[in-house]
Amino acid sequence: MNSEILSDALPGGRPEGVRGRVVATAATAMVVLVAVTVWARCQSGVVGAVMAADLAAGAAGCALLPVVARRPVPGALALAVLAALSPAATPPATLGALWAAERRRFPVAAALAAAGVAAHAVQGLWRPNGGISYAWWLGLITVAYGALVGWGALARARRALVASLRERAARAEAEQGRRVAEARMLERTRIAREMHDVLAHRLSLLATYAGALEYRPDAPPEKLARAAGVVRAGAHQALDELREVILLLRSDDDGEDGGDGTVGGRPQPVLADLPRLVAESRDAGGRVRLSDRVVDPDALPAAAGRTAYRVVQEGLTNARKHAAGQPVQVALEGRPGDRLEIAISNPLPDPAAAGPTVPGSGTGLVGLTERVRLAGGRLDHGTASGEFRVRAWLPWPA
Repeated sequence: MNSEILSDALPGGRPEGVRGRVVATAATAMVVLVAVTVWARCQSGVVGAVMAADLAAGAAGCALLPVVARRPVPGALALAVLAALSPAATPPATLGALWAAERRRFPVAAALAAAGVAAHAVQGLWRPNGGISYAWWLGLITVAYGALVGWGALARARRALVASLRERAARAEAEQGRRVAEARMLERTRIAREMHDVLAHRLSLLATYAGALEYRPDAPPEKLARAAGVVRAGAHQALDELREVILLLRSDDDGEDGGDGTVGGRPQPVLADLPRLVAESRDAGGRVRLSDRVVDPDALPAAAGRTAYRVVQEGLTNARKHAAGQPVQVALEGRPGDRLEIAISNPLPDPAAAGPTVPGSGTGLVGLTERVRLAGGRLDHGTASGEFRVRAWLPWPA
């Protein structure tokens, strides 16, 4: 499909430059055809006023072609009137009928074709063609106009099809772009949530160590030095993780997570990393008891393992923030073909004896609940019997 057909599919038809070239080419061809028709009439013995009328009608028909290009219906009707007066206007009249059929609906094009046939019927009555009978001549004229209408309707349908395909392609491209942008934003949000969980855990550990330095100034120098070293190392790790989050949120390319269990090139934790997480909390002075009754933990899907790890991590972080110094009980139980159950509990702190708490956003458990739900599980949290409890259930297919 060439550029002219594609341009015709747009409202307003061809661009001005292309339409001007088409009209100029058609006008040149019509001038040649009109000249040939007038010359043939001259050879047949037509002279005087009749020849002058043919020349005038032919010139007027060629002059009306630009009008037909812009206003097909009035222009085609004017050419039909000229065709009724002179055979010299027949070539422009047929071209006008074709252009009108290309640009107007079939009923309008058929009416203009009928007007053209009627005009030629009038022409044949007072300017008969000596080489063929009137009936045959009018029949050929009717067939020719019918062919012009059909050709024009086909061209119009083709342009409409091209326009529809172009619109659908543009809409599909826009929809694809929107889906890609949404997928990038969702993936970026997910990765940022992962990094938020890690950063919140790291900062809560730093707050615990810093609190020990503040409230135990009489501790042995080696313990103070060790705590200060842990704070310094933790601060560096927190800064690195914060830098990753900032780079992630500023990046335009979301290639950080390719579905291989990494974020920013760093492997993500799974269920087997829970002992290390508990050990970090114990090193920070927390009293954490882990009860692991999971059968065949290596069979747990990686996605469920990461979710379970984040549940325990958020539970330990909340315990350090809101119940510092209280023992924390972490229990895991599950097997393939059943489900994985996670239970975290800690006694509620005494409001009178509670020390300063680490500020938080207050949305950790909300986001965690949504995360567990998206993994196909369920998470409940609340206070009962003087304890704060978090319980999560994750599916574990066989």
